[in-house]
Amino acid sequence: MRSNFFGELQPLRPGARVALVTPAGIVRDAADLARAEDNVTSFGWIPVRGANTSASEGYLAGPDEMRLHDLNEAIASDDIDAIWCVRGGYGSMRLIPSIDYASLRKHPKPLIGFSDITALHAAVHRECGIVTFHGPTARGELTPFTRGSFECAVVDHRDSCGFAAKGRVLRNGRARGRLAGGNLSMVAALLGTPWSVDFDGALLVLEDIGEAVYRVDRMMRQLLLAGALERSAGIVAGDFQPFPGELEMDDRSVDDVLKEAAAAAGIPCLSGAPFGHIADQWTIPLGAMAVLDTDARSVEVIGTG
Repeated sequence: MRSNFFGELQPLRPGARVALVTPAGIVRDAADLARAEDNVTSFGWIPVRGANTSASEGYLAGPDEMRLHDLNEAIASDDIDAIWCVRGGYGSMRLIPSIDYASLRKHPKPLIGFSDITALHAAVHRECGIVTFHGPTARGELTPFTRGSFECAVVDHRDSCGFAAKGRVLRNGRARGRLAGGNLSMVAALLGTPWSVDFDGALLVLEDIGEAVYRVDRMMRQLLLAGALERSAGIVAGDFQPFPGELEMDDRSVDDVLKEAAAAAGIPCLSGAPFGHIADQWTIPLGAMAVLDTDARSVEVIGTG
């Protein structure tokens, strides 16, 4: 095991103290928090629930000040070894101007989550340059596949991706780059801000849920018009859960949109990789280097070197 595989981050060992935070959407069911704690203890870690994880303010898990307090306390505390977001939803981007990046730069620790947590991943990379983990939220059901990839990334610090069994080659090629991105809606929303995803030389990972094909098209077109895709090395697309009952204008698919965007940018694209709002998902170390090989339908994580 290479202790510097993900730079300054340390693998999580039994006895590690893991903060459970809710920087985004409200947790409506107490069973979700209980499952989050169970997931933490299943690895031999100690769950430390944020003081405001049960708070609520409309669709948010409490006012910004409360959510920010829990996040910054977890970042600054010497007694916390990792931060695992309980769920996504919406609200993370409201916090990013006020996160305690100085403490995180001083004492890097893993940040884990996906979907709306994409905003935190992008901001932490911009401000701190450390690896973060696009992986299951703490309340999620950890299938054997998901758990295996999670352990490879967070516990063992080794390649947590690999062969995409359901991968579909939309534009052939091989590319090496730094893993970046996450939820497409969040990636698009952050464009033009100081905390935008860093597209330069990136292997861009994208997923989304509940977005009609034309909306995916609009967001991909935004990335194209901004020059973001041309600066990227390649695209790895995960699951795009459809918007239920949406009437489409034609029979175009998300793959059609992604294929068109990749061709316009002149970069390879593999779709159908196992990540997103699905049961079996990779944990992807954002900020680490990786190699996309469409012939092999694989993504190989090679660390921060």
